[in-house]
Amino acid sequence: MNAIVTSMIANLYAEPNGTSELIDELLYGMPVQIIEELDGYWVRIQSTYQYEGYCRKVNLLLDNVKTSAWRLEASHVIRQSFADILQHPRIQSPKLMTLVRGSIVRALQDEELDSEWASIQLVTGERGYLRKKWLSEQIADNSLSEQDFRENVVQTALSYLTTPYRWGGKSPLGIDCSGLCSMAYMLNGVLIFRDAKIVEDFPIKEIALDQIQKGDLLYFPGHVALYLGDSLYVHSSIGGNEVTINSLNEQHPLYRKDLATTITAVGSYFAD
Repeated sequence: MNAIVTSMIANLYAEPNGTSELIDELLYGMPVQIIEELDGYWVRIQSTYQYEGYCRKVNLLLDNVKTSAWRLEASHVIRQSFADILQHPRIQSPKLMTLVRGSIVRALQDEELDSEWASIQLVTGERGYLRKKWLSEQIADNSLSEQDFRENVVQTALSYLTTPYRWGGKSPLGIDCSGLCSMAYMLNGVLIFRDAKIVEDFPIKEIALDQIQKGDLLYFPGHVALYLGDSLYVHSSIGGNEVTINSLNEQHPLYRKDLATTITAVGSYFAD
């Protein structure tokens, strides 16, 4: 059975219990595969990036046919941190719901619409409107040059600056270290492993530290960061409380010795 996320954010838990560890967040419009229906309240799911956990059934639309159609037709993604989806294309309009960056929707053609607005279809079939600049076509596969891709991944990661740290988080409401790095890549068409380690069969491969370039990943014990160049990196850490920039250079005011001296691996999408 396949399903689509219908809430702004659907929590993914380690166990079918709302008090268990939050391991990930599923964003609106994301398709998932149902591995097991436990009862009337909980299902075990696998995401498109092969992450598994337990989700409340109320946050999903369980329907194979609709999910298949959604995968084909919902090809746009929210780029704004938060975007109100309105009933009509005017700012005074009632709100249908609010979506966060990374949410997936279906764009609709409307030639009579003002150029500042975009028309979309929600999972429910409802039509909604939002500012056109907050919406972009989903990148299914990376087709950019290496230099452009690296720059885009960096800029995407930096768009989460000052976002509060949230264990298991993956949105502008709160994000953890691997959530930040995985979203920076996902929004640019590449699915990497969700946790802070290099895993076989995923596109990030280990390289030497002296080969690191912007957009590559720095791994520490239980932590991951995205390299910006010039010894700087962006990350979301418990110690920093939010998404911040730090340095590997001990002469730099943003230097963090606890991280700079405990690098366990460096990973790159462009490893030979």
